[in-house]
Amino acid sequence: MGPLLGERDELLRMVEASFPVTSIHVRGNEVGIDGDDAERVGRLFGELVTLLQAGQQVDPPLLARTIEMVKADERPSDVFTTEVLKGAKGRRVRPKTAGQKRYVDAIAENIITFGLGPAGTGKSWLAVAMAVQALQAKEVDRIILTRPAVEAGERLGFLPGDLMAKVDPYLRPLYDALHDMVDIETAARFLERGTVEVAPLAFMRGRTLNNSFIILDEAQNTSPEQMKMFLTRIGFGSKVVVTGDTTQVDVPGGRSGLGGLEPVLGGIDGLAFVKLTGRDVVRHRIVSDIVDAYERDSAAKGQR
Repeated sequence: MGPLLGERDELLRMVEASFPVTSIHVRGNEVGIDGDDAERVGRLFGELVTLLQAGQQVDPPLLARTIEMVKADERPSDVFTTEVLKGAKGRRVRPKTAGQKRYVDAIAENIITFGLGPAGTGKSWLAVAMAVQALQAKEVDRIILTRPAVEAGERLGFLPGDLMAKVDPYLRPLYDALHDMVDIETAARFLERGTVEVAPLAFMRGRTLNNSFIILDEAQNTSPEQMKMFLTRIGFGSKVVVTGDTTQVDVPGGRSGLGGLEPVLGGIDGLAFVKLTGRDVVRHRIVSDIVDAYERDSAAKGQR
C-alpha cells in the first residue's frame, strides 16, 4: 500500500483533505470508505491503482491532477497512460490533462488542428512531440516550425545580423521544444539536413508544403491575410497544427487571423478546433490560478 498512500501517508492526507466529508480507513491492504463522496473516492483509488499498475509513479502533483479530474468525472488513467513519444534522455511525453488528451487525439485524427488556449497549456510542446513522433514513424519527411515575428515588427532593422539572426529570438521557444524531444546532436543534424526547418511565417509564402508536419505557433499574431496564405500552402501528405491564444494579440490594429476563424472553417472535414483552459495549465499552480482569474474577469466584463 506504500506507493498508494505515499511516504508517511502523504498521499492519503491529500485525499482526505480533498474529500473532507468522507472517512477513509486503511487496514493492511484494505481501504474502507464512508461518507457522501464514498463512490467518488472509490473511483479515485481505482484510478490510482491502474496508474501504478501501468508503471506510473504517483507523486503529489500527479495526485492533485488525478483528484481534479475525478471530481470532473474524467478518467485520469486514460490520460496519463497515453504516451506520445519517448523524448530526450528517455523522458516520456504524455498529456497531463483531459484537455491535452483531446488535443493529442485531435492532432492524430485530423489534417489540420487548431489548439487554442493560454500559455502553459502545452499547445506548442505537445505539437512538437506529435511532429517528432510522426517523423520517427516515417509518416512525414520533414517538420516545419514557424511563427510570425510580429513582436520584432518595425524594430527588425535596428537589430544586428542578417534576417534569420534578427528573428531567431522569436523562434527560440520552438527550438527549446525540439530539444526536449530529441538530443542536441540529433536536433543539430535535423536542422543541418533540413529535416527540421525553423523559419518565420513570411518564409512560407509561395511554397507548397508536401509530406510535412507543419506547426504555426503564436497564430494570434497573424493577420487574416497571413492566415489564409498559410492554410493554402498545405500540400499532399501533410499535417498541420496551429496554436494560439486569442487573448494575447500583438498584431497591429488587433486584426488577428485567428479571431473568428472557427465559424468560418468549423464545418470542414479533417479540421478540428480544441480549446484549452486554465485547467490544462501544467506550470506552477499559481499560473493556473492567474489564468483562471483573468478568464473570470474577461467573462464579467463581457456581461456588462
